Amino acid sequence: MKMAAGEGPETKDTAIQLCSVRAGAGLYGIDTRAIREVLGNSVPQQVPLAPAHIAGVLTYRGEVLEAVSLRTLLGSGLHAGRDRVLVLEDSKIGERFGLMVDEVGGVVSVAENAIERNPIALNPRGEAFFDGVVQMKTCLMVRLDAKRMRPLELARSGLFGGDVKASHAGAG
Repeated sequence: MKMAAGEGPETKDTAIQLCSVRAGAGLYGIDTRAIREVLGNSVPQQVPLAPAHIAGVLTYRGEVLEAVSLRTLLGSGLHAGRDRVLVLEDSKIGERFGLMVDEVGGVVSVAENAIERNPIALNPRGEAFFDGVVQMKTCLMVRLDAKRMRPLELARSGLFGGDVKASHAGAG
């Protein structure tokens, strides 16, 4: 079994910084390079007829962002109401969106070679969003692929039904 950085002998492998987050009972990590900002408790404004994984919209520095519920994406129930929000940004295309999580932990430095491949027997949602696992001291941390959680990508994925126009509340 491979170890996370700081848990074993030093390696010359590249380290990746993951921000740890919780949604339901799961521990997840998101590459810090995708995170623009972490907001405190937020309550999104509901969007009528939006799919369940769109928790609503938030105002962020004069911009309206779609807020995606990680709990709902993973099939762990609806968002809890007042959640923490990670503002994620795809710098290549300049798209920003909010990812609602139950809790934001610290930043974990992980050796790239410590990230193991996804288990073979994943459900379709796990296959769509998971980008490997890391064995921590007390549990597994699942690395999430932030680009695959962008609202437009979710609409294109076909995992949630509906067409792209109906599933993308902020398209314009």
